[in-house]
Amino acid sequence: MSDGRLSINQETIKQWSLPELAEGCVKAGIDKVGLWRAPVQSYGIERTARLLADSGLSVTSLCRGGFFTALDPAERARALDDNRAALDEAAALSTDTLVLVSGGLPEGSKDLHGARERIVDALGQLAPYAAERGVRLAIEPLHPMFASDRCVVSTLSQALDIAEHFPAEQVGVVVDTYHIWWDDQAPAQIARAGVGGRIHSFQLADWITPLPAGVLVGRGQLGDGAVDFRAFRTLAEATGFDGPIEVEIFNEDLWARDGAEVLAEVASRYAEHAC
Repeated sequence: MSDGRLSINQETIKQWSLPELAEGCVKAGIDKVGLWRAPVQSYGIERTARLLADSGLSVTSLCRGGFFTALDPAERARALDDNRAALDEAAALSTDTLVLVSGGLPEGSKDLHGARERIVDALGQLAPYAAERGVRLAIEPLHPMFASDRCVVSTLSQALDIAEHFPAEQVGVVVDTYHIWWDDQAPAQIARAGVGGRIHSFQLADWITPLPAGVLVGRGQLGDGAVDFRAFRTLAEATGFDGPIEVEIFNEDLWARDGAEVLAEVASRYAEHAC
């Protein structure tokens, strides 16, 4: 059913506890998962690490760090401290990738350029700390609809412009089909990222409409929307990328269903649309 590269992001089957996720993936023959900080912290960092190791599961990424764009120095210092904690957690979970959502515009600000400069400043402080722990920072561009309140980095081009201030083994990007499928520059930027060794995470979700209120949980099951997953995979692999492919779907309809049924459907859709 799988090509051995499929990773299940735990938010895709949010209704499952971590032990249920581990047991379900093992039963399905899937040996990779992507994790989120809040449920991991709730279960316990060391306890999670033991659970996954005992289950033979590897962690392809930890979501998320970031939120670097505050103007207030104290708030920015707190964000840096939180990101250092996230890097410690990633290292404890033996994952080499911390996904970053960079932050939106501060309240009352319209200065996109300034916000992006503060991201560079923050990464300059965090990159050495990450390298010491064997963790890569992965900047995730989010669809422009999130630019004001969540992430001023909207395209792979913008993400790479920031990442290229730093060594590729320290800072790269997330290629997430949900956020970049619409961008006619995406193919060239995937090539730029791949040649530079900066594709640190590759994530799949489909684009479906209408978007729900709040839009955050509008990610679609593979094959239900407008994204050509096989084409994006081909673009990434043409650069030499051969890493895990993580399915990350936030969707309340999926969360209301039986977890094992959702996992089986994700694996089937992955094989049908992304392999």
